[in-house]
Amino acid sequence: MVPPHGEGYDAVFDYEGRTGYEPISDTDRKEFHEQGFMLLRNVLTEDHRAALEEAVDRVYAEEKAKGNTTKDGTLHLLGFLERDELFGELLTHPIAFPYMWGLAGWNIYTHHNHLDVTPPALEPEKPYWGWHQDGYRQNSDPETMDPNLPRPMFSLKVAYVLSDLSETGRGATKVIPGSHLWNSLPRPDDLTVHNPDPEGTVEITANPGDAFIFDRRQWHSRSTNLSTITRKMLFIGYTYRWIRPLDELHIDKDGEWWANRSPVQRQLCGEGTHTANYWGINWNGYIDDEIPLRKELKERGLLDRSVPWLR
Repeated sequence: MVPPHGEGYDAVFDYEGRTGYEPISDTDRKEFHEQGFMLLRNVLTEDHRAALEEAVDRVYAEEKAKGNTTKDGTLHLLGFLERDELFGELLTHPIAFPYMWGLAGWNIYTHHNHLDVTPPALEPEKPYWGWHQDGYRQNSDPETMDPNLPRPMFSLKVAYVLSDLSETGRGATKVIPGSHLWNSLPRPDDLTVHNPDPEGTVEITANPGDAFIFDRRQWHSRSTNLSTITRKMLFIGYTYRWIRPLDELHIDKDGEWWANRSPVQRQLCGEGTHTANYWGINWNGYIDDEIPLRKELKERGLLDRSVPWLR
């Protein structure tokens, strides 16, 4: 088990001294803003990936015993973080976390996270049109009447790949690079028949231990697992603290899991000192420098006034 307070990655899994506070490059930020997603190779060490897969298998067995999987064994479990110490530590993963604060800033938390296990399909693929943007009413309430003016990002996700998705047809996520800047996507007239994917579609083929990050506006779709391999994924979404949670976490604040969380991880789980704190300020209207992630970035000299969300 990873030792308490986020101190144990180098003790258990070798990340060569990475802390989660190494800033991303301008090149990576530019690519993400242009494409709406990025595939990150070798994010998890093999022993870390294997430990996470073991934890996923345990949770899957528990949920299956409760009858919470579909008839073909698929599990889409919301709010999974408190189910294992390793899941909690993923909030500040030393390679992935810099992309979260580097692209969204310090006033963030996880509002939406899910554990997915997708066994091979029991029958041939049926006609399905699953293309969507995340965010539900975030795609309607802040709508602009100008089709050339994209809506705000509001949130992004990191997806950790635990199984071998290096070939197509294994249930991987499909995306349309650059489509995060589109407010709409044309739908076929007849959804009862098989329709081709939209032009420019890319299926994110990834190796075990890879991860990808994507803007919630990115048009994306699930795909059917037509292989003999069970797809296993962990998704953690990050948004601004002034946005309400989508998934409910069932954290025992008196338990060991919560006691082991660092101040930054507790912020990422939704902790705040008062309502204005979620807006990044004290009641006097000035920035609250004691917000854990801001405090950490400030002490490390990582705030940057040229990047609005890092001011």
